[in-house]
Amino acid sequence: MTAVKEIRAIGVHDYDNWLEPKEFTYEPQEMRPEEVEIKVEACGICGSDIHAANGDWGRHFSPLAVGHEIVGVVTAAGKDSRHKVGDRVGVGAQCDSCHTCTRCKNEHQNACRRMVGTYQGVYPSGKVTQGGYASHVRVNSEFAFKIPDNLSSVDVAPLLCGGITAFRPMMTAGVTKGTKVGINGIGGIGHMAILFAKALGAEVTAISRNDKKKELAIQLGADHYIATDEKDFSKKHEDSIDLLINTGSSFSEGNVSEVLNLLTAFGKMTFITAPPIDEKLSLIPFQMLQNNISVGGSCIGSPKDIEYMLEVASKNNIKPMIETIDINEPNVKTAWERMVKGDVRFRFVLTGYDKYFK
Repeated sequence: MTAVKEIRAIGVHDYDNWLEPKEFTYEPQEMRPEEVEIKVEACGICGSDIHAANGDWGRHFSPLAVGHEIVGVVTAAGKDSRHKVGDRVGVGAQCDSCHTCTRCKNEHQNACRRMVGTYQGVYPSGKVTQGGYASHVRVNSEFAFKIPDNLSSVDVAPLLCGGITAFRPMMTAGVTKGTKVGINGIGGIGHMAILFAKALGAEVTAISRNDKKKELAIQLGADHYIATDEKDFSKKHEDSIDLLINTGSSFSEGNVSEVLNLLTAFGKMTFITAPPIDEKLSLIPFQMLQNNISVGGSCIGSPKDIEYMLEVASKNNIKPMIETIDINEPNVKTAWERMVKGDVRFRFVLTGYDKYFK
């Protein structure tokens, strides 16, 4: 099939009025030999979409269409593409990398210093990237992934950013049967982290500010639950976690040093969500030194990581908790407003693309 010359999208035109998304059209990146063009069927709404749309991560250009949890069907493929027309594929938060640096050559493309984000990115040609709130997306086929047949498009969409973001620290830490994994924050990413940790055989502790999500966490498979509003929770539960995955979008919402006290000796805390760009993380060096613990970040995953994550999801029938909503200007506005209020359990997925972009 012939690639489209113009793509319709819904996005932010004015960052000061970001909750008024409107349709626009744009000319996509040149169709290179390794490219695929994908007709979008579903797209998860990630917390990153809100940060980008409201200007938390800068006001780089407008209009801006966000969305990087994309599932659709390949409608055009370059001669060197690894996919063919008709394949159902998914795209996460990265659509290209330099391919030549040490990081790319070592299969750490997600850490490439010249990585290109699926939206709010810039290709070497100068073309900006637009995301999955659109009729089509065009990406390097290395960053498009064949979707297992037993995973529905709406269920797999949130895994392509939120899921891999939760899963990647477990791969790094070598989580296996009996590893004590703590999930701090039981929301959009946190609930997926519980599902993946259990699939790997971990002993899982869910951590939240109060007991409101205790029953849910247990239903998801958590073995233990810690409420940080409990008096002396840090002392009561010290040395109970080998790997602590922090899913909160802000470091100012809790006492980091008290949470770090939950770690066993040589334990690690990995934060996986990006707060507003000007936020700082305060640590006590002596606490880290005395307890032989480490703190680090983890950003999405490499193509190899994502393919393995999809394999694990397929084998374990992992399905995040979602709410579908048809794509159109009013519904995007409604979904964003509800996300700001925390009024979704736990991920929105945009559907109805054929109906809107007909």
